[in-house]
Amino acid sequence: MTDGSRELRRIGIVGMGYVGLTLTAAMAKRGYEVHGVDTQTAVLDSLSQGRPHIFEPGVEEAFGEWVNKRIFLSTELPDNGVDAAIICVSTPVDQDGHEPYLDNLAAAAEHIAKRCAPNTLVVVRSTVPVGATRSVVLPRLNDAWGSARLVMAPERTIQGQALRELVELPQVVGGLDDESLALGVELFGGLAAQVVPVSNLETAELVKLTNNCHTDVIYSFGNEVARMTESFGLDPLEVIRATNLDYPRPNIAKPGYVGGGCLSKDPYILLSAAGQRGYEPPLIRAARQVNEETPVHVADRVVDLMGETAGRTLLVLGWAYKGWPPTDDMRGTPIASMMPAFTAAGLRVVGHDPLVSAEVIRSHGGEPVELDEGFRVADAVLVITDHPDYRALDVDAVLPGSNVGLVYDSWRVLDGDRVAGHGVRYAGLGYERAAS
Repeated sequence: MTDGSRELRRIGIVGMGYVGLTLTAAMAKRGYEVHGVDTQTAVLDSLSQGRPHIFEPGVEEAFGEWVNKRIFLSTELPDNGVDAAIICVSTPVDQDGHEPYLDNLAAAAEHIAKRCAPNTLVVVRSTVPVGATRSVVLPRLNDAWGSARLVMAPERTIQGQALRELVELPQVVGGLDDESLALGVELFGGLAAQVVPVSNLETAELVKLTNNCHTDVIYSFGNEVARMTESFGLDPLEVIRATNLDYPRPNIAKPGYVGGGCLSKDPYILLSAAGQRGYEPPLIRAARQVNEETPVHVADRVVDLMGETAGRTLLVLGWAYKGWPPTDDMRGTPIASMMPAFTAAGLRVVGHDPLVSAEVIRSHGGEPVELDEGFRVADAVLVITDHPDYRALDVDAVLPGSNVGLVYDSWRVLDGDRVAGHGVRYAGLGYERAAS
């Protein structure tokens, strides 16, 4: 068998964060031998016992079944290398200038160069600025090997559906050259139903960034509509419902918070890359600004609607960045930008989330409570996520006898009429109904 048509069955995945974790599970289920690498020994210890450190449906079952059979975990790639090494490390942006931090990417490339051989296919799966695969990863491989087989194949799954989408979504692959591209198509053709080859590394990088920036822009328009309906005294859901109904142009998104590991940073990665080429995308920057201001605006409105706040208690339902599909991911969570307003107002914040641990709630400034207890002590309630548990909440059971005077239901998952029927003011994003 020639190198170009050899089987790529022994896979190294560098970085056991969300992207690497889900890819490891999906590839093991497909029959690959997967060597997962991470620098955090606590993460490796937990995974070695079949206990993922991140919630994602199906991942715990996959690790429980395949650890030490198809999944092998270590701080380093195996001594005898792998057929393909996939980089899945984090590429965060800094808090001040929002510039991408690529040291993890460089370190992963150096590790692969040290542990593997020139015939190894190297795959960049992390989200990176346009040009980073060529400028950060390739030189480190070339310095060690003299040549490289290199592709960029972006991760594009949604949390809560990752294992299904890794198989069902088209996998975009861009290669350094024809040989690299052919190997990348072969590798991901063994995972997914459809592979989309593109002409180069940079196109694949921009595909991922375009996907997420477009999503950010779509959501920002729904939030812009909500800010307008709030000022006009209208209902954003009524406006959007009537706008979309049987109308043949693109649907308007409902207003809501926009967070997570991708949407809260990928627009900045693209802004940085485009800025280095002399172009500042105004729409992408404006959309990010709207979405980042939304939770701050809501926090301010909650404080205003409560009136007297000093020494009073606010129950926050939902601390992860989203509720559906359910996740425990705190990256880009709305509560992080809301807490300063609550603290300044002298509010005691108690919190509940079906998946987020008590320790994490405490670390973000809240006091963890069970639902019933939260309603017993609260003067106001802020529903941040649309988790199914909150959609199913029986307000007729929790509001009577409580001191709750305000329910701010961000996603409008509760029955506003029933809430108001208990003499409680009901509000939501862009909607502030007068008290009954």
